[in-house]
Amino acid sequence: MGEVANGKGLATCLAARDPLLVKAARGDPVSRPPAWMMRQAGRYMAVYRKLAEKYASFRQRSETTDLIVEISLQPWEAFHPDGVIIFSDILTPLPAFGVPFDIEEVRGPVIPSPIRSEEGLKALHPIDLKKVHFVGESLRILRQEVEGKAAVLGFVGAPWTIGTYIVEGGTTRTYTNIKSMCHTAPNVLRTLLSHLTQAISEYIVFQVESGAHCIQIFDSWGGQLPPDMWERWSKPYIEEMVSVVRKRCPGTPVVLYINGNGGLLERMKGTGVDVIGLDWTVDMADGRKRLGSGIGIQGNVDPAYLFSPLPALTDEIQRVVRCAGPRGHILNLGHGVLVGTPEEAVAHFFEVARNLNLSTLLEDRAVEEPTLAV
Repeated sequence: MGEVANGKGLATCLAARDPLLVKAARGDPVSRPPAWMMRQAGRYMAVYRKLAEKYASFRQRSETTDLIVEISLQPWEAFHPDGVIIFSDILTPLPAFGVPFDIEEVRGPVIPSPIRSEEGLKALHPIDLKKVHFVGESLRILRQEVEGKAAVLGFVGAPWTIGTYIVEGGTTRTYTNIKSMCHTAPNVLRTLLSHLTQAISEYIVFQVESGAHCIQIFDSWGGQLPPDMWERWSKPYIEEMVSVVRKRCPGTPVVLYINGNGGLLERMKGTGVDVIGLDWTVDMADGRKRLGSGIGIQGNVDPAYLFSPLPALTDEIQRVVRCAGPRGHILNLGHGVLVGTPEEAVAHFFEVARNLNLSTLLEDRAVEEPTLAV
């Protein structure tokens, strides 16, 4: 009774009710790793394709509360993953701080007025969260719908990645404009990234206060930077966002994912996040060795395995889980679900995940890899 009164018992009780994914992200002991997939809602699902025929605009689908909730719950209803991520886009908050954009069928994201000068910076203003009300509304509904049976996940883009779109005017294969700005207009770029850091930090807090259990930061194009450049032009801004989360949303796990992150793992660890997502080009055993056991790790089954025979997929899931070790692992793909992925394979992935037993798997590994006497 006294323990509850002083808050310790209450904290223990609340922690016991946390979803499996949150426990794993904190490094708490779990019987199996939680599982979800990046892009687990999308065009590989027949129900999504049918809905997209009726609502052809991606922005309509991702900026209308009822549609966001329906799409976010499609994989939950079909596969029951341990994480339900809101259906949205990393560019969604841009108009809320002064950067209009559109998404064209062929070109993808298009920003009609790229920011590459001090004059361009004048368009920016503090984020108006009322303009992303549909994100908050959707997260609140999703939290109610899953009833604590899964973690509700919010997400954002890292400042460097968002800045890439804003400077380049959309997608790019070369990143020449923003990379050259590091040398030709560093003050403009720093001002842009600082503004993005403030806006995205507020957006993270908004998502958590609306119901997100956990936040994933996508630095999708961070892997396009040489490691020393990432250290200067991306890492400090991610660190600042993580610091804001720690102060204003204590206890909220933060995941950092960078596509092509093999050369950045140790540097990513220095951002202060709870979990680092590995892409499929990094061996899970090597990733765990390089990062150590004191930080969570997410991933990293190659999405192409979902096109393989199901026994091969089972073997790969078990291998990844064994290599990740006994604590702090969130099972995921090493990238998003690919268009055309068989739904049967996604169902199998989650079925295998639900039936994993860490103790048994790790015992089997110990038997397979006996210690050599020297």
